[in-house]
Amino acid sequence: MLLEEKKDVELDPFFEMTPDLVCVVNKEGYFIRVNQSVIKVLGYSKDELMSQPVSSFIHPADKELTAEKRTNLLNGQPLINFQNRYLAKDGTVVWLDWTSIYFPEREIVFAIAKDVSSRKSSEKEIEERFEKFKSLAGHFKSRNERDRKYIAVELHEELAQLVAVVKMDIDWLATNEPALSERGRKRTEHASVVSDLITNAIRRISFSISPGMLQDLGLTETLKWHCNEFALLSGVPCTLEGSLNEDELTIETKLDIFRICQEALHNVLYHAQASEVKVKITEEDDLVSFTVIDNGKGFNLHAQTSAQGLVNMRERAASANGELFIVSSEGNGTSVQLQLKK
Repeated sequence: MLLEEKKDVELDPFFEMTPDLVCVVNKEGYFIRVNQSVIKVLGYSKDELMSQPVSSFIHPADKELTAEKRTNLLNGQPLINFQNRYLAKDGTVVWLDWTSIYFPEREIVFAIAKDVSSRKSSEKEIEERFEKFKSLAGHFKSRNERDRKYIAVELHEELAQLVAVVKMDIDWLATNEPALSERGRKRTEHASVVSDLITNAIRRISFSISPGMLQDLGLTETLKWHCNEFALLSGVPCTLEGSLNEDELTIETKLDIFRICQEALHNVLYHAQASEVKVKITEEDDLVSFTVIDNGKGFNLHAQTSAQGLVNMRERAASANGELFIVSSEGNGTSVQLQLKK
């Protein structure tokens, strides 16, 4: 008995007993040997499998990629953990995970595959659920932003105008009522100043609720305006460094970025005790980074993981398919960085 034939005989028990799909394919692309698992999974008889090229059983969408991988295999590149789809005799789609080796001296391919159809089905189900929840989350986020916009418009258009009318009446009294006492005049002057403060507060709150200028002027200009407002409100210098091409960002993504920066600056205002804040924008290839850095007192990040502000920013980052990185320690300030792909 020849040595090669002896080796084949020795492999027969493994070939037939293994639950994996095991086959031998010649250089022309035909099965020359298959085990029972191949027949069982694909549903074809041994004669049917060997009478046609292996490619005729492959799912049409995977034929081109499989042919490319086979060419690489015949050129000496082993095929490891390659997944493609086959069409069983009853029309069902079977996912197989292949490991194959080409023996040039015999011009055959020895291949072993695992049936991963069940796993693929589970992955698809999980992916569909994820997309469903992602769509639902997007719906609620859009609804929330519409509600915010409505409130902002009502504040700006209705309440601010009413305050403006009150101020006009106060100013009219101060100008047209010479009989007002000195005390009355001081009270009208005070009321006029307070009216201006209320109007400015309404505009600031309206912008905070829904930044209408985001669509009109873009993200960079909106962030620049917000930094200036933060500096005026807090007395802490806040600068914006860098810019980016916003054409590839959706309005939803811009809004998510703005909300994260807004939340980070809110935390700085009420917790950081900082003397300087910087908002940095960097763009490299398809990766965009937004970073808010302060030189404040910092905090123990591990002790504050469930803080609502941090949770809000992480949820926003996830909804934008981005990653949020927070670096802070007591006495060393805080850095909040959002990274996302365009």
